[in-house]
Amino acid sequence: MTSRWLMATLAAGMFVAGFMVRGSVSEPIVQAQAGNRVFEMRTYTAAPGKFEALKTRFRDHTLKYFEKHGMTNIGYWIPLDAPASENTLVYILAYPSREAAKKSWEAFRADPGWQQVVKESQKDGPLLAKPPESVFLEPADFSAIK
Repeated sequence: MTSRWLMATLAAGMFVAGFMVRGSVSEPIVQAQAGNRVFEMRTYTAAPGKFEALKTRFRDHTLKYFEKHGMTNIGYWIPLDAPASENTLVYILAYPSREAAKKSWEAFRADPGWQQVVKESQKDGPLLAKPPESVFLEPADFSAIK
């Protein structure tokens, strides 16, 4: 019983110490991440009846292939309001540079595994109603994410 109490006390102390240390070093960590990283915001509009299939492809395959090819998954969103909530996926990827983004996309599209995923996922027709929209972004000097 005493050893459990001691372990719980040590764990709680380490937890609190972690927050204290985190507060004192958070700024240098953010600065260490700052650099020439660029972000890409992409918007996909699913073809009628294909939104669930598109989300499944992202959930089960796409994110893994992005990571494999040097793309950092930042976040994925679905609009709250109709009609966009019924067919629109917005996401942001990060890359070390714009040139790295270009190389990553080339490698991603050429990946035989990804090509098979696309073929399988589109056996009943294309998932997208139109080509994806892409906007490259750089963080503002006051952005929390760099």
